[in-house]
Amino acid sequence: MNVLIIGSGGREHAIALKISESKNISKIYCVPGNPGTKKIAVNLDLNIYDHQLISEFCDKQNIDLVVIGPEQPLVEGLSDTLRKNRIKVFGPSKNAAQIESSKSFAKEIMRNANVATAGYSEFYSGEIDKAKSYIKKLGYPIVIKADGLAAGKGVIICNNQDQSDKALSEIFNEKIFGDSGNKIIIEEFMNGEEASVFAITDGKNFVCLPAAQDHKRIGDGDKGKNTGGMGAYAPTPIVTDKLMRKIESQIIMPVLEQMRESGNEFIGCLYAGLMIENDIPKVVEFNCRFGDPETQVVLPVLGGDFLELIYSAASGEINKQSVKYFGGCSVCVVTSSKGYPDKYEKGFEISGLEKSDNEIVVYHAGTKEVENKIVTNGGRVLGVTSVLKNFDLRLAQKKVYDFISNIKFEGMYFRKDIAEKAFKYLE
Repeated sequence: MNVLIIGSGGREHAIALKISESKNISKIYCVPGNPGTKKIAVNLDLNIYDHQLISEFCDKQNIDLVVIGPEQPLVEGLSDTLRKNRIKVFGPSKNAAQIESSKSFAKEIMRNANVATAGYSEFYSGEIDKAKSYIKKLGYPIVIKADGLAAGKGVIICNNQDQSDKALSEIFNEKIFGDSGNKIIIEEFMNGEEASVFAITDGKNFVCLPAAQDHKRIGDGDKGKNTGGMGAYAPTPIVTDKLMRKIESQIIMPVLEQMRESGNEFIGCLYAGLMIENDIPKVVEFNCRFGDPETQVVLPVLGGDFLELIYSAASGEINKQSVKYFGGCSVCVVTSSKGYPDKYEKGFEISGLEKSDNEIVVYHAGTKEVENKIVTNGGRVLGVTSVLKNFDLRLAQKKVYDFISNIKFEGMYFRKDIAEKAFKYLE
């Protein structure tokens, strides 16, 4: 098979690497890819927003499957164009992608499917006073979310009135989330532990991959601003086999059914961001694609043929037996540019990448190649990831931090506590 992967981050590097293990793979193309994917695929500089151009490329190169990594091309309907031209694609339609591009759409689906989530209300930019009186009624802490896409950063948790007044002013008046913040959702705060679950689906049937735990805040101990994700580990002991069955029957299945019934059949990876308290799962958010950096830890712990799984889902009849968890574990730590998630500089040379360890994978995220050197080219630069064949999260964590000590670039920053929250479950 010839496969085309759309995207340029750590998630796409992880997808390409996993697909490259398949016995059925012939050639992998990445558009645009990054210096990491270059080792296993052909990187191409095509405009991913020119849907016809991508479609023509697929025809010319006999592409058997297109895998769309990021949310933006999905939300803009790239998969619809490809399907119209009879090209198999792993990724939902524009309508189905609303489960991520509109928080209010997702809430409506959940309400109709009777799926547990936080209580909420919606407000438009002219309704600051109305929003403030709702917050008063709700009490603190509260969660304010931009309704539209905000690269994983559109969530503000407020613990008092000063914080919520400031957040409302920044979103509505200063437009910190652009048009994505023209409408917001204000939610009650949910306590518990977060977990991420990927459901691979053909629209009807599905298979859930091992649960991961992402670390969204910039600082150790979950302090500071929200980011696109500073690290992850899998599988998380928070999600037991029993709890996973509950997640499948009470969340994934009813949501997929509701999507189908509402004329928005979802084909691809449905990402469920969950809050777990007293063994009860509630939905924080849904995404219409693989999460980043969770993909970097979930895919390495899968045995079997990942390409077969996603190809069968895209073909309308998922082969649930194509992959299974093999019993190992993985920890990914994101090294970021100083200043991220706000302003940061790019173009610093990265050293230490030549060192190798067969239990470490270095996923490229915000990097580029300049005159045979790898330099920083984004906020999240690398996803340094340990992969162990047995389940030993403490060792996996130690290995990843030992390896990071070899990597250097100006202003390099990373969290020191990725996977720590799991340890209390392992006593």
